[in-house]
Amino acid sequence: MAGPPEWTAGLVPAARREWARYPPVSQAGRRCHPGRVTGGEQRTDRRLEQTIRDLLERRSPTATICPSEAAREVYQGDDDGWRSLMEPARRAAQRLAEAGEVEITQGGCPVRSAEARGPIRIRRLR
Repeated sequence: MAGPPEWTAGLVPAARREWARYPPVSQAGRRCHPGRVTGGEQRTDRRLEQTIRDLLERRSPTATICPSEAAREVYQGDDDGWRSLMEPARRAAQRLAEAGEVEITQGGCPVRSAEARGPIRIRRLR
């Protein structure tokens, strides 16, 4: 890991070391304890990844899907609870993109998942 963030420059060394233990927010996600993943989260992550693969397999080779489609399919309920799976679905797409299985696009153009802000689409690797 690189050094502590610039905003910690005014902190005493002990406080800087304490903050350096935590990953950047973009890596920490919604977890309270970095590095700790529950079994339920792992199962959901794997289901989201498989659902993305399945959705793309059922579509034409040039089709794209939205992460919300995977979130809705994985969510077990009739209400808007699928929305809580949107960020995990985006992370699942990011993992698949990093593994070379899919491509993340914005406006029809491929983007690096770490740089994507706003709505994304997922497609098969071309």
